[in-house]
Amino acid sequence: MPRFSYGTNGLADHRLDDALRMLADLGYEGVALTLDHHHLDPYAPDLPARTARVRRALADTGLAVVVETGARYLLDPRRKHRPTLLSARPEERALRADLLRRALVIGAELGAGAVHFWSGAPDPDTTPEQAWQRLVDGCADTLAHADAAGIDLAFEPEPGMLVPDLAGYRRLLDDLGRPDRFRLTLDLGHCRCLEPFPVADCVELAADRLAHVQIEDMRRGVHEHLPFGEGEIDFPPVLAALARTGYRGLVSVELPRHSHAGADAARHSIAFLRSAAAAARQEKEAVPQ
Repeated sequence: MPRFSYGTNGLADHRLDDALRMLADLGYEGVALTLDHHHLDPYAPDLPARTARVRRALADTGLAVVVETGARYLLDPRRKHRPTLLSARPEERALRADLLRRALVIGAELGAGAVHFWSGAPDPDTTPEQAWQRLVDGCADTLAHADAAGIDLAFEPEPGMLVPDLAGYRRLLDDLGRPDRFRLTLDLGHCRCLEPFPVADCVELAADRLAHVQIEDMRRGVHEHLPFGEGEIDFPPVLAALARTGYRGLVSVELPRHSHAGADAARHSIAFLRSAAAAARQEKEAVPQ
Protein backbone atom coordinates (compact mmCIF):
# COMPACT_ATOMS: atom_id res chain seq x y z
CA MET A 1 0.00 0.00 0.00
CA PRO A 2 1.26 3.55 -0.63
CA ARG A 3 2.75 5.46 2.26
CA PHE A 4 0.00 7.97 2.98
CA SER A 5 0.81 11.21 4.75
CA TYR A 6 -1.02 14.44 5.58
CA GLY A 7 -0.10 18.07 5.07
CA THR A 8 0.16 20.31 8.13
CA ASN A 9 -1.18 23.22 6.09
CA GLY A 10 -4.52 21.46 6.62
CA LEU A 11 -3.94 21.28 10.38
CA ALA A 12 -3.17 24.93 11.11
CA ASP A 13 -5.43 24.93 14.18
CA HIS A 14 -3.47 22.10 15.80
CA ARG A 15 -0.25 22.32 17.77
CA LEU A 16 2.41 20.53 15.73
CA ASP A 17 3.06 17.88 18.40
CA ASP A 18 -0.67 17.18 18.65
CA ALA A 19 -0.97 16.97 14.85
CA LEU A 20 1.90 14.48 14.58
CA ARG A 21 0.49 12.23 17.30
CA MET A 22 -2.98 12.35 15.76
CA LEU A 23 -1.70 11.42 12.29
CA ALA A 24 0.30 8.51 13.68
CA ASP A 25 -2.70 7.29 15.68
CA LEU A 26 -4.85 7.41 12.52
CA GLY A 27 -2.33 5.23 10.70
CA TYR A 28 -0.58 7.76 8.48
CA GLU A 29 3.06 6.96 7.76
CA GLY A 30 4.28 10.48 7.10
CA VAL A 31 3.68 14.19 7.27
CA ALA A 32 4.16 17.01 4.77
CA LEU A 33 5.41 19.76 7.09
CA THR A 34 4.78 23.32 5.91
CA LEU A 35 7.17 25.69 7.67
CA ASP A 36 4.97 28.47 9.03
CA HIS A 37 4.64 30.88 11.95
CA HIS A 38 2.68 28.27 13.92
CA HIS A 39 4.55 25.12 12.78
CA LEU A 40 8.35 25.20 13.11
CA ASP A 41 8.75 28.87 12.19
CA PRO A 42 12.12 29.10 10.40
CA TYR A 43 12.57 32.71 11.59
CA ALA A 44 11.72 32.39 15.29
CA PRO A 45 14.46 32.11 17.95
CA ASP A 46 16.10 28.83 18.95
CA LEU A 47 15.52 27.17 15.58
CA PRO A 48 18.09 24.37 16.13
CA ALA A 49 16.51 23.39 19.44
CA ARG A 50 12.98 23.51 18.03
CA THR A 51 14.04 21.47 15.01
CA ALA A 52 15.59 18.88 17.31
CA ARG A 53 12.29 18.61 19.21
CA VAL A 54 10.41 18.01 15.97
CA ARG A 55 12.97 15.40 14.95
CA ARG A 56 12.36 13.58 18.24
CA ALA A 57 8.60 13.82 17.77
CA LEU A 58 8.92 12.31 14.28
CA ALA A 59 11.05 9.50 15.68
CA ASP A 60 8.57 8.86 18.49
CA THR A 61 5.63 8.68 16.09
CA GLY A 62 7.48 6.87 13.31
CA LEU A 63 6.41 9.44 10.72
CA ALA A 64 8.49 10.13 7.62
CA VAL A 65 8.58 13.76 6.50
CA VAL A 66 8.86 16.07 3.54
CA VAL A 67 9.36 19.80 4.14
CA GLU A 68 7.13 22.28 2.30
CA THR A 69 7.68 26.01 1.78
CA GLY A 70 4.25 27.16 0.59
CA ALA A 71 3.12 29.09 3.68
CA ARG A 72 0.77 31.88 2.63
CA TYR A 73 1.97 34.86 4.69
CA LEU A 74 5.26 33.81 6.25
CA LEU A 75 7.39 36.26 4.24
CA ASP A 76 4.89 39.09 3.77
CA PRO A 77 1.84 39.56 6.04
CA ARG A 78 -0.03 41.49 3.33
CA ARG A 79 0.65 39.52 0.14
CA LYS A 80 -0.17 35.82 -0.16
CA HIS A 81 2.70 33.60 -1.36
CA ARG A 82 5.04 36.55 -1.93
CA PRO A 83 7.77 37.42 -2.49
CA THR A 84 8.91 34.71 -4.91
CA LEU A 85 11.97 33.81 -6.95
CA LEU A 86 10.33 35.85 -9.74
CA SER A 87 9.87 39.11 -7.83
CA ALA A 88 11.07 42.25 -9.56
CA ARG A 89 13.14 43.53 -6.63
CA PRO A 90 16.37 41.60 -5.96
CA GLU A 91 15.98 41.97 -2.20
CA GLU A 92 12.59 40.29 -2.40
CA ARG A 93 13.94 37.39 -4.45
CA ALA A 94 16.63 37.07 -1.81
CA LEU A 95 13.97 36.62 0.88
CA ARG A 96 12.48 33.64 -0.94
CA ALA A 97 15.92 32.18 -1.61
CA ASP A 98 16.74 32.52 2.09
CA LEU A 99 13.58 30.65 3.05
CA LEU A 100 14.52 27.81 0.70
CA ARG A 101 18.02 27.63 2.18
CA ARG A 102 16.59 27.49 5.70
CA ALA A 103 14.16 24.78 4.61
CA LEU A 104 17.02 22.71 3.23
CA VAL A 105 18.90 22.94 6.52
CA ILE A 106 15.77 22.00 8.45
CA GLY A 107 14.99 19.19 6.01
CA ALA A 108 18.47 17.74 6.40
CA GLU A 109 18.17 17.90 10.20
CA LEU A 110 14.80 16.13 10.10
CA GLY A 111 15.91 13.49 7.61
CA ALA A 112 13.30 14.68 5.12
CA GLY A 113 12.81 12.91 1.83
CA ALA A 114 12.72 16.23 -0.04
CA VAL A 115 12.09 19.95 0.23
CA HIS A 116 9.12 21.13 -1.78
CA PHE A 117 8.70 24.48 -3.56
CA TRP A 118 7.08 26.12 -6.58
CA SER A 119 7.75 28.98 -8.99
CA GLY A 120 5.25 31.60 -7.85
CA ALA A 121 3.51 34.02 -10.19
CA PRO A 122 5.34 36.91 -11.88
CA ASP A 123 4.75 40.53 -10.92
CA PRO A 124 2.52 42.48 -13.34
CA ASP A 125 5.42 44.51 -14.75
CA THR A 126 7.63 41.48 -15.39
CA THR A 127 8.00 40.04 -18.89
CA PRO A 128 7.77 36.26 -19.40
CA GLU A 129 11.44 36.21 -20.39
CA GLN A 130 12.49 38.07 -17.23
CA ALA A 131 10.38 35.82 -15.01
CA TRP A 132 11.77 32.66 -16.57
CA GLN A 133 15.38 33.75 -16.23
CA ARG A 134 14.86 34.71 -12.59
CA LEU A 135 13.34 31.31 -11.94
CA VAL A 136 16.20 29.47 -13.62
CA ASP A 137 18.75 31.52 -11.69
CA GLY A 138 16.93 31.04 -8.39
CA CYS A 139 16.58 27.30 -8.90
CA ALA A 140 20.24 26.96 -9.85
CA ASP A 141 21.29 28.77 -6.67
CA THR A 142 18.94 26.63 -4.57
CA LEU A 143 20.28 23.47 -6.17
CA ALA A 144 23.77 24.35 -5.02
CA HIS A 145 22.50 24.54 -1.44
CA ALA A 146 20.54 21.30 -1.89
CA ASP A 147 23.74 19.57 -2.96
CA ALA A 148 25.52 20.93 0.10
CA ALA A 149 22.68 19.78 2.38
CA GLY A 150 22.43 16.39 0.68
CA ILE A 151 18.68 16.61 0.09
CA ASP A 152 16.51 16.60 -3.04
CA LEU A 153 14.29 19.43 -4.21
CA ALA A 154 10.71 18.57 -5.17
CA PHE A 155 9.38 21.24 -7.53
CA GLU A 156 5.61 21.48 -7.84
CA PRO A 157 3.83 22.76 -10.97
CA GLU A 158 0.99 24.92 -9.65
CA PRO A 159 -2.04 26.27 -11.56
CA GLY A 160 -1.85 30.03 -11.95
CA MET A 161 1.91 30.17 -11.47
CA LEU A 162 4.70 30.60 -14.00
CA VAL A 163 5.17 26.82 -14.13
CA PRO A 164 1.64 25.39 -13.99
CA ASP A 165 2.05 21.94 -15.51
CA LEU A 166 4.31 19.00 -16.30
CA ALA A 167 5.40 20.49 -19.62
CA GLY A 168 6.65 23.58 -17.78
CA TYR A 169 8.52 21.43 -15.29
CA ARG A 170 10.23 19.52 -18.12
CA ARG A 171 11.26 22.78 -19.75
CA LEU A 172 12.71 24.04 -16.47
CA LEU A 173 14.47 20.74 -15.84
CA ASP A 174 16.11 20.94 -19.28
CA ASP A 175 17.17 24.58 -18.80
CA LEU A 176 18.83 23.62 -15.52
CA GLY A 177 20.77 20.81 -17.20
CA ARG A 178 18.64 17.96 -15.78
CA PRO A 179 20.31 17.80 -12.35
CA ASP A 180 19.54 14.67 -10.33
CA ARG A 181 18.40 16.62 -7.27
CA PHE A 182 15.80 18.65 -9.18
CA ARG A 183 12.89 16.29 -8.65
CA LEU A 184 9.12 16.67 -8.89
CA THR A 185 6.11 17.01 -6.61
CA LEU A 186 3.10 15.74 -8.56
CA ASP A 187 -0.22 17.04 -7.28
CA LEU A 188 -2.84 14.61 -8.56
CA GLY A 189 -5.66 17.13 -8.24
CA HIS A 190 -3.75 19.56 -10.43
CA CYS A 191 -3.52 16.83 -13.05
CA ARG A 192 -7.31 16.62 -13.13
CA CYS A 193 -7.58 20.41 -13.10
CA LEU A 194 -5.45 21.25 -16.13
CA GLU A 195 -3.25 18.54 -17.59
CA PRO A 196 -4.21 17.25 -21.08
CA PHE A 197 -3.89 13.62 -19.95
CA PRO A 198 -5.87 11.40 -17.56
CA VAL A 199 -4.55 11.51 -14.01
CA ALA A 200 -3.21 7.94 -14.12
CA ASP A 201 -1.33 8.77 -17.32
CA CYS A 202 0.21 11.81 -15.61
CA VAL A 203 1.61 9.48 -12.96
CA GLU A 204 3.27 7.36 -15.64
CA LEU A 205 4.62 10.45 -17.42
CA ALA A 206 6.11 11.84 -14.21
CA ALA A 207 7.42 8.59 -12.78
CA ASP A 208 11.08 9.13 -13.65
CA ARG A 209 11.28 12.33 -11.55
CA LEU A 210 8.88 11.77 -8.66
CA ALA A 211 10.06 12.76 -5.19
CA HIS A 212 6.67 13.55 -3.62
CA VAL A 213 2.99 13.12 -4.47
CA GLN A 214 0.12 15.27 -3.22
CA ILE A 215 -3.41 13.91 -3.34
CA GLU A 216 -6.90 15.35 -3.03
CA ASP A 217 -10.03 15.48 -5.14
CA MET A 218 -10.58 18.15 -7.81
CA ARG A 219 -12.76 19.08 -10.77
CA ARG A 220 -11.70 19.87 -14.31
CA GLY A 221 -10.80 23.52 -14.80
CA VAL A 222 -11.30 24.51 -11.13
CA HIS A 223 -8.28 24.83 -8.86
CA GLU A 224 -10.00 23.95 -5.60
CA HIS A 225 -8.65 21.25 -3.29
CA LEU A 226 -11.63 19.08 -2.34
CA PRO A 227 -12.14 16.28 0.19
CA PHE A 228 -12.21 12.84 -1.39
CA GLY A 229 -15.50 12.02 -3.05
CA GLU A 230 -16.41 15.65 -3.76
CA GLY A 231 -14.55 15.93 -7.08
CA GLU A 232 -14.14 13.93 -10.26
CA ILE A 233 -11.07 11.73 -9.75
CA ASP A 234 -11.35 7.94 -9.87
CA PHE A 235 -8.65 7.05 -7.35
CA PRO A 236 -8.10 3.27 -7.60
CA PRO A 237 -6.61 3.51 -11.14
CA VAL A 238 -4.40 6.40 -9.99
CA LEU A 239 -3.09 4.47 -6.99
CA ALA A 240 -2.58 1.45 -9.22
CA ALA A 241 -0.50 3.60 -11.56
CA LEU A 242 1.65 4.74 -8.65
CA ALA A 243 2.19 1.11 -7.68
CA ARG A 244 3.19 0.17 -11.24
CA THR A 245 5.84 2.88 -11.31
CA GLY A 246 7.45 1.55 -8.14
CA TYR A 247 7.09 4.89 -6.38
CA ARG A 248 8.02 4.55 -2.70
CA GLY A 249 7.77 8.15 -1.49
CA LEU A 250 4.99 9.81 0.49
CA VAL A 251 1.50 10.40 -0.90
CA SER A 252 0.36 13.46 1.04
CA VAL A 253 -3.22 14.62 1.50
CA GLU A 254 -3.35 18.31 0.54
CA LEU A 255 -6.38 20.10 2.01
CA PRO A 256 -5.02 23.55 2.96
CA ARG A 257 -8.46 25.13 3.41
CA HIS A 258 -9.83 22.52 5.80
CA SER A 259 -7.96 23.24 9.03
CA HIS A 260 -11.26 24.16 10.69
CA ALA A 261 -12.21 20.50 10.34
CA GLY A 262 -8.69 19.08 10.28
CA ALA A 263 -9.23 16.11 12.60
CA ASP A 264 -12.33 14.93 10.75
CA ALA A 265 -10.71 15.55 7.35
CA ALA A 266 -7.65 13.53 8.30
CA ARG A 267 -9.83 10.68 9.59
CA HIS A 268 -12.05 10.64 6.50
CA SER A 269 -9.07 10.87 4.16
CA ILE A 270 -7.16 7.87 5.49
CA ALA A 271 -10.31 5.71 5.45
CA PHE A 272 -11.05 6.73 1.86
CA LEU A 273 -7.48 6.15 0.70
CA ARG A 274 -7.24 2.73 2.33
CA SER A 275 -10.45 1.72 0.57
CA ALA A 276 -9.20 3.06 -2.77
CA ALA A 277 -5.87 1.25 -2.34
CA ALA A 278 -7.69 -2.00 -1.57
CA ALA A 279 -9.83 -1.55 -4.69
CA ALA A 280 -6.68 -0.93 -6.73
CA ARG A 281 -5.19 -4.20 -5.48
CA GLN A 282 -8.38 -6.11 -6.27
CA GLU A 283 -8.43 -4.73 -9.80
CA LYS A 284 -4.81 -5.80 -10.29
CA GLU A 285 -5.51 -9.31 -9.01
CA ALA A 286 -8.52 -9.61 -11.31
CA VAL A 287 -6.44 -8.91 -14.44
CA PRO A 288 -5.29 -12.17 -16.13
CA GLN A 289 -1.51 -12.56 -15.91
